[in-house]
Amino acid sequence: MIKTAPYAVRLGSLTVAMFVGLHDWEKEKKQPVSLAVTLYGDDPGYTTDITKCIDYSRVHQYVTTHWPGKPHTDLLETLADELVTFCLSVPLVRAARVRISKPAVFEDGTLPSVELYRENAR
Repeated sequence: MIKTAPYAVRLGSLTVAMFVGLHDWEKEKKQPVSLAVTLYGDDPGYTTDITKCIDYSRVHQYVTTHWPGKPHTDLLETLADELVTFCLSVPLVRAARVRISKPAVFEDGTLPSVELYRENAR
């Protein structure tokens, strides 16, 4: 694990509607899936040059463009693996943490979620 995170970029409160889950009703109706993403990299220092910074808009665009039309996915773990792999492909990202939750699955408000952390091999 990276011992220090001199630079972290976060995306929170990102929600998309999609087919996910093992229950029969989850295969018939889209439900909200909430995402939180943290991208770790080297501190760019003071800069006004986006090429020296982690571009979080790539992750936002990937999720909002590709995920709403995805075919049904049984497990949050599958989505988390896909997203963390994509995050590690973003230039300057040394590590990524993703958390994926299904806020509407339980009527009592219990929030199931999956979180993955991975470091870039490059």
